[in-house]
Amino acid sequence: MQASVGDRLLVHGRTVGRHDRTAQVLEVKGENGAPPYKVRFDDDGHEALMSPGPDTVVRHDEQR
Repeated sequence: MQASVGDRLLVHGRTVGRHDRTAQVLEVKGENGAPPYKVRFDDDGHEALMSPGPDTVVRHDEQR
């Protein structure tokens, strides 16, 4: 997985009752766009360091 600052991560809910969440990549900590990423979740503004799993999709920033 590779992402850049400004990209969005779509994290699919893995259990019943869990909704999908999106987060904006604020900082890339790995080499060449690799995880971990510092992100801010869109629904509650929570910031976290994240190493996405197979339930996550990168939506690249189209302005780059």
